Amino acid sequence: MLKTALKPRWIAGLVFAIVVSGVFVLLSQWQFGRSTQPEATVSATTEEPKPLTSTLQPGDFFPGSVADQVVTATGSYDPDKQVLVPDRLNGGVSGYWVVSALAVQDAPVLTGAGASPQTWIPVARGWVADPADAAAPPSGIIELTGRLLPSEAPLPGTDAGPGRASAVSVAELINIWDISSYPGFVAASSELSGGGDVSAAASDAGVRPLNIGPQPPAGKINWLNLFYAAEWVVFAGFALFIWWRLVKDDYRRGLEDALDEEQEAAAQRVSDPDPTEPPATETRTTEPHTTETRTTETKVQS
Repeated sequence: MLKTALKPRWIAGLVFAIVVSGVFVLLSQWQFGRSTQPEATVSATTEEPKPLTSTLQPGDFFPGSVADQVVTATGSYDPDKQVLVPDRLNGGVSGYWVVSALAVQDAPVLTGAGASPQTWIPVARGWVADPADAAAPPSGIIELTGRLLPSEAPLPGTDAGPGRASAVSVAELINIWDISSYPGFVAASSELSGGGDVSAAASDAGVRPLNIGPQPPAGKINWLNLFYAAEWVVFAGFALFIWWRLVKDDYRRGLEDALDEEQEAAAQRVSDPDPTEPPATETRTTEPHTTETRTTETKVQS
């Protein structure tokens, strides 16, 4: 069968089948990529800064429509209300987020048991590799700009230790700081005090800015595109199978033709005996001590 497959036409057929299979594999990859792409693109409206007080209300649930929104707020930090959140990456290096509480001016004040006189919001101000580099937050009136993000889930059964939190969780932080808070936090991108930059980008204390960009919506699996991706892989294998099947059929036809030629040659030898061969003789025993020899003539059918 190898000799049949090495015929020029079947070598050309193999090259064609490989090209077709490659195209089908590329189509499969394209369909697979579409199956995991988010259906909605990042909204450009989230990049237009809006006042925090008109975007989110304390005491309410965090609506998904305001997630990732760039907001502005004015307030002041309390140096006693700052924690480090471990296991945060920056450039592939694990470190800590510096999270401080900002008392928001003109924010609604919550009422009820346990409510504080002011309403606060956690602010992730920057990243440090060494906890010793986490300096106190800037004093005075701060004009904050940052990205509004939903509260993270606290790690159950985890004691982060003094001055630390397991996550940027509002539920955990309000217990640490004993405050009333917005149901989310802000990843700071700009902090101004008296017209000067006091953000992590302008700090020389080893605090690096977070630089959190717009977050794409969560991707959903499109099962129809995933089915198409698997289908194209089947087509790619089927193209090679067809080539192999055609080569096999050609090989079998060659065997059948050779067998037919042998049978025709054998039949021709029987019908046309060689005249140079002597006639065949048959010996038969007629009596116990005598033998009879007869000459058998070969009959030729016309």
